[in-house]
Amino acid sequence: METTRLILRRWCEEDIAPFVELNKDPRVMQYYPSTLTSEQSVQMVEDIRTHFEEYGFGLWAVEIKDQTSFAGFIGLAVPQFTAFFTPCIEILWRLATPYWNQGYATEGAHAVLDFGFDECNLKQIVSFTVPSNIASRRVMEKIGMSYIDNFDHPGLPDNDPLQRHVLYSINRSERDGLLPN
Repeated sequence: METTRLILRRWCEEDIAPFVELNKDPRVMQYYPSTLTSEQSVQMVEDIRTHFEEYGFGLWAVEIKDQTSFAGFIGLAVPQFTAFFTPCIEILWRLATPYWNQGYATEGAHAVLDFGFDECNLKQIVSFTVPSNIASRRVMEKIGMSYIDNFDHPGLPDNDPLQRHVLYSINRSERDGLLPN
């Protein structure tokens, strides 16, 4: 996929080293239980590749034209836990800090929503994060998603400060209403 400033593509071997560094950055991983080891990041790339094979979509590596060949990922995934809103398709993003606050996540997420609704014929796409992750919540709102509810993430232990999450959603008809005629 290509946008004005981005290329969203399948992963290559050259993406692994910068992805490892991205996942070691405590600022990037602030709203996750911990940073990832090199081994965990490499396994995540393998899981992303497997997800593409299984579902025909996944987390695309993000290139920023004329700036970097790898800035992070934006894409669609099937959450591997059970909650009141699953099964579902989630849109998510993770970018390196030099690329924050420049509209890249929003720009890429719009393209991914289009892909999900137009190419995959999805009816609804969700996103979730911890309540204090204001930057991601803003992206969700900028791409037309609406707050639905709070939930406790089942993958985190009781009383974990990151257990509480907010759920956002957009369906095809809502997205179609946002498109220019």
